[in-house]
Amino acid sequence: MATKAFAIIAGVGPGTGASIARRFAKAYPVVLLSRNSANYEPLVKEINASGGQAVGISADLSDSSSVKSAFEKIAQRFSSSPLAAAIFNPGGGFVRKPFLELTEQEFTAGYESQGKGGFNFAKNTLPLLLKATGLSFPPTLIFTGATASLKGSANFATFASGKFALRALTQSLAREFGPKGVHVSHVIVDGVIDIPRTKEWKFEHEDAKLSPDAIADTYWHLHTQPRTTFAFEIDLRPYVEKW
Repeated sequence: MATKAFAIIAGVGPGTGASIARRFAKAYPVVLLSRNSANYEPLVKEINASGGQAVGISADLSDSSSVKSAFEKIAQRFSSSPLAAAIFNPGGGFVRKPFLELTEQEFTAGYESQGKGGFNFAKNTLPLLLKATGLSFPPTLIFTGATASLKGSANFATFASGKFALRALTQSLAREFGPKGVHVSHVIVDGVIDIPRTKEWKFEHEDAKLSPDAIADTYWHLHTQPRTTFAFEIDLRPYVEKW
């Protein structure tokens, strides 16, 4: 592909990840990562058909060998292109269950997906972001958080533990790599997102769900912030959400 800067979006499904991919594809060729190719194949076709450039690669971010293989493929396709932005958006590790009913495997699933997954993603994207030059905006690394990033609710020990770990990782990376010019940011998504899986969920207010396209616009805004005004953390919620 051309030497134009590109973006990587990890955790692409039919909801928020797809909206983020579409938004960044307006400016860059995009690499879409997901464990299941069925999650990115329709979106790759959509973006390419609309005049953008997209490629999908299967990867389990909790598996370092899988991540290494994925980034070797990325290097082959974008060997002379700088990485402009990397977005970590996997939703794995979501287990809602009373603590005494949790198995060890279920509990560690949160950390594997979010903590370890975030670690592997950062280890492979930060070297590319650090050496990126000639960009219109600062090189950017964004992690998707949740209500559970700040609040360990009852029956959410697995998910909260994983999201707490991801937020701590992001905070540490922001403090280390911000002074080196890489914008590392964490977005807390607090509420139900309006995606296919939640279409039938009814609320008192018809606009009580988060818009995935509006979330994507916020990610783009973070990416375009100048070095003089880096935001580490933004929290997003519908106007009627209690917090």
